[in-house]
Amino acid sequence: MTDPSKPPKAYRDAAFLSSARARPLRMLAEYLEPEDRFSDNRVEDTIVFYGSARIISREDATQRLEEAKAGKGHIEEAERLLEMSRFYDAARELSKRLTQWSKGLTESDRRFVICSGGGPGIMEAANRGASEAKGVNIGLGISLPHEEGANPFVSRELVFQFHYFFMRKFWFTYMAKAVIVMPGGFGTLDELFETLTLVQTGRVKKKMAIVLFGQDYWSKVLNLEALVEFGTISPTDLDLFIITDSIDEAFDYVTRELEHYGLDQPGPHL
Repeated sequence: MTDPSKPPKAYRDAAFLSSARARPLRMLAEYLEPEDRFSDNRVEDTIVFYGSARIISREDATQRLEEAKAGKGHIEEAERLLEMSRFYDAARELSKRLTQWSKGLTESDRRFVICSGGGPGIMEAANRGASEAKGVNIGLGISLPHEEGANPFVSRELVFQFHYFFMRKFWFTYMAKAVIVMPGGFGTLDELFETLTLVQTGRVKKKMAIVLFGQDYWSKVLNLEALVEFGTISPTDLDLFIITDSIDEAFDYVTRELEHYGLDQPGPHL
């Protein structure tokens, strides 16, 4: 039983901290705690991977197709998963190569660390590739009813779990020097367009390399040329990113941009 003569201090009062009035404290905590942990782990800046949680590895997709052919699933859905698994493999390989490259840059601080949303699918692929290159990597998770927590490839000391989407997105953008966008749904599109808006409007001062990976996917999902045609964006806004199907091209573009603009500006910047 709680002793009424010894009420808890405000910062230990769970009921108060969970209340609506303490919301600003919870928001502030989602800024200060990640900042502290990034500093402790000497993480200077990141390369962010966005993409669908529903895209699985080729191994898993092949198994799904075999099960479907044996009557334990829908063959058409399993075939689509297998086709889309190439993006999992591409994210994994690109993340691995970028990690190997970044590890060779400096002995003191961790530059251009791979960062994802920490969940399954493309996020897992990015963390997996970095882990296979023996690099620390980040998972900025979000509390959702259907999420099961961080994927097993995120560095344990850099697993985060956010309540507020906007704080999670702040840390994605604040730390990022490059962004690679694999095929994804509403969340991926939201993250892509917020990034483009911040760069287009100059609210992000740093140079940011942006890659949309998967030409067929993005050409069907987005018609940004129509925005130019209708005059709602400038033709030069299409130069804010590249679209490619090539791991080599994506790697060369990101590393070239980072070597030119990012190496002499360590740390997060907006």
